[in-house]
Amino acid sequence: MLDATTRSGGTATVTPRTAATELAVATTAGTVAPTGLARVTRVLLSPWSRLSLLVALLASAATTVVLFQPQQLLTNGWPPQLGGAAAALAYAVAYGLCTVAFVPRPLLNLAAGALFGSQLGLASALAGTVLGSGIAFCLGRVLGQEALRPLLRGKWLKAADGQLSRHGFRTMLAMRLFPGVPFAASNYCAAVSRMGLLPFLLATGLGSIPNTAAYVVAGARASTPTSPAFLIALACIALPGLAGAVVAWRKRHRLRGH
Repeated sequence: MLDATTRSGGTATVTPRTAATELAVATTAGTVAPTGLARVTRVLLSPWSRLSLLVALLASAATTVVLFQPQQLLTNGWPPQLGGAAAALAYAVAYGLCTVAFVPRPLLNLAAGALFGSQLGLASALAGTVLGSGIAFCLGRVLGQEALRPLLRGKWLKAADGQLSRHGFRTMLAMRLFPGVPFAASNYCAAVSRMGLLPFLLATGLGSIPNTAAYVVAGARASTPTSPAFLIALACIALPGLAGAVVAWRKRHRLRGH
């Protein structure tokens, strides 16, 4: 018979049917582990798992900022070991990381002016602004977009998503010019939309210049609050804010009319 084991000279010979059965068992056993691993990988890389990771990262960053208190730079100054361009570069990196952790940009801009003066402070603050917005955009795009896009169902959310997806550059430019929209919120809104990274960074860099310059100059001239430069900087801070409030009020009533 074919399925019987034949012995010749003390050596066991496996029949074809037995060999096929053993091969099938081995193949089945070998696929159990990869299937389980694939299931675990799918769970870890699922949209909601990635969103949970994003929330955990942002919460950790905010906690770190609270513990280290970067606002002490305004009173204690920059460490004496760093100076000049190296210090401005280090501050730009710290600025970007702090914005991801929800530190208010006006505080960071005032500190840049107080530490480095108007010109170097403006360059450092703008570099930090673009860096921080880019980090937030990439985090939101990779970890949050897939989970949050199905939740864009309300009229306001759909309108904002449509504007950023179709007219990303000019919409983000307007949001940066008028300081009515929180910086972190606009970063993550753009990340959830279909806006591209390059238009986002260009609009952020160009649109942030006027407001950032006003705060940096105010920080650099804070020791002389009656100087023309300080008063002009205060006016440049207040007027865009007022204009942004008026535009937002008109847009709100227009949307209600529709």
